[in-house]
Amino acid sequence: MARLDVTELFHGISFPGHLHTQDSLQLALEFQFQDSDILIASYPKSGTTWMQEIVTLISSRGDPHLSQTVPNWSRAPWLEQYYRAAVLEASSTTPRVITTHLPHHLLGPALQGSRAKVIYVSRNPKDVVVSFYHFHKMANFLPEAGSFTEFLNRFLEGTLHFGCWFDHIKGWTSHFAKVNSLLHITYEEMSLDLHSTIKKVSSFLQCPLVDDEVNSCVKHCSFSSMKDNKMINYTLIPEDIMDHSKGSFMRKGKIGDWKTMFTEEQNKYFENVFTSKLQDCTLEFVWEEPDEE
Repeated sequence: MARLDVTELFHGISFPGHLHTQDSLQLALEFQFQDSDILIASYPKSGTTWMQEIVTLISSRGDPHLSQTVPNWSRAPWLEQYYRAAVLEASSTTPRVITTHLPHHLLGPALQGSRAKVIYVSRNPKDVVVSFYHFHKMANFLPEAGSFTEFLNRFLEGTLHFGCWFDHIKGWTSHFAKVNSLLHITYEEMSLDLHSTIKKVSSFLQCPLVDDEVNSCVKHCSFSSMKDNKMINYTLIPEDIMDHSKGSFMRKGKIGDWKTMFTEEQNKYFENVFTSKLQDCTLEFVWEEPDEE
């Protein structure tokens, strides 16, 4: 893969050249959204794959056939990646489900005037940085992770691929109160009460499910079920692109795994930066499993 070592710098944000080009990124900003579209937006390692699975299962009323036979990147293609146009043209699925890691300040203008439904998925940033760090170790299209201290510093500085987490979450969540077609779901909600989360998402998508359909969704998008599903766990990706000998794409799925990595000093530094950058933000985060508190 000639583009594995390429980085595309677009509007000041780095993207892996393996799947992104200047043209594909620009085309994403000019994308014509349909009112029936469902857009899943997130910062990396925040529960994106989980939400793709939830939306797929809700749309199929709990029937796992699609999620077990079609890779998730074909069911919910990435808006900014070069293969997106071909996938959407070949698909007859309605509504279209599209995924993005783009920040709101770039994609917001394309969404203006559209009634497309947007689901923003977030996760507590300490777990995000730990998960992203481990992902860098196996993803050959991302730069070397370096030490965790170095990686954590780059995360807090906003210089990792896909940009600044703080800007990303503030950009998307600041628009929730203004638009009815945006729903915010957290990784922690999905982890602690998947049943209620699925009902909330199905209601938002105006696709109400009966109890048996909800239960089927819960069964097939549990973390253990997804970890074993080749259409979701990225084991279909060649080793030269994603080295599964260095880890698994779906690793632990635990809330509070950051405590296995952070030193006391790193945690204090993180808290200081977090407080400074999110001082005007009203969002609340779940940092650990409730029974661990």
